[in-house]
Amino acid sequence: MLLTVTSEEARNHESLDVAIVGAGAAGVGVGAVLADLGLDSYAILERGEVGASFQQWPEEMRLITPSFPSNSFGCRDLNAVTTDTSPAFAFDREHPTGRECAEYLQGVVDFYDLPVRIGVEVESVQRHDDGFILYTSNGVIQSRFVIWAAGQFGQPNDDPFPGANHCDHNSRLESWSAFADECVEDPIVVVGGYESGIDAALALADLGHEVLVVDEDGPWQFQGPDPSEVLSPYTSQRLQDAFEHDAPIALEDGIRVERVDVEEGTFDVIGTDGASFRTRNRPVLATGFESGIGIVDEWRGNGRLRDESPSRSGGSRVVLSALQPPVADRE
Repeated sequence: MLLTVTSEEARNHESLDVAIVGAGAAGVGVGAVLADLGLDSYAILERGEVGASFQQWPEEMRLITPSFPSNSFGCRDLNAVTTDTSPAFAFDREHPTGRECAEYLQGVVDFYDLPVRIGVEVESVQRHDDGFILYTSNGVIQSRFVIWAAGQFGQPNDDPFPGANHCDHNSRLESWSAFADECVEDPIVVVGGYESGIDAALALADLGHEVLVVDEDGPWQFQGPDPSEVLSPYTSQRLQDAFEHDAPIALEDGIRVERVDVEEGTFDVIGTDGASFRTRNRPVLATGFESGIGIVDEWRGNGRLRDESPSRSGGSRVVLSALQPPVADRE
């Protein structure tokens, strides 16, 4: 049971102006901004490594946003988290891999000498008169402000229907090549047809496997500015190129997967309207991530997560940092 910390007890713990939770793109980017502002009473708390989520991508996965110089827009690179660094320059890549993104973020940490604390897990956050109390695996921290930049990669939507435990979520696969090595000649069923699902299908088809993508909405049919609703131009172009070269990819829309049954090593993916897809290969879940943001979900607001309750110190605010590199605003 979590005990409430009194004001006198809180003063005996480490005190910060800002605690940033997560050392991914958002956390490192915010940390660099604070460094530029001359703030020295802050820390970036990371339970894994810098860019840990990027490091967990399948090794074939790449950023859909292109990296290229664009100085005339005041930002050197669309994938940069600061205006004076560039993944494109660092790796000579237009679409960096996850591991390259993590290496870039580590470079930013080193360049700015950011106060990143590795191996620190934030277990709970408690409101306090003078801000917040963070209970971590390394002790208790008092902070006036908390920036939650942990993202959602650690919360995969891996239980969307009965039998999902017989499938492999794409975020837990180290590489498509290693996955394909375990597959037989049957088609590989991918559940989900958005970015990660089509990326999986393209990678597996490149490895010589027949792939069936099942998605209720069929986002590959539509166009729009938001890649969370439709495919990005980068992925759409890759898919078109694959079809032009007769890649063994089939797309099934209008079908919602309801369950996966297993019998004698055969997986039966059951969908609406009696649709059924049988294969001896473990189906792939490309079902995205849970919408919650973990232990600070109770403070979720509209858009940016921010607790505006007044305090005597002028602190007491939790801000949810975006998954993309941050853009500072002035109030």
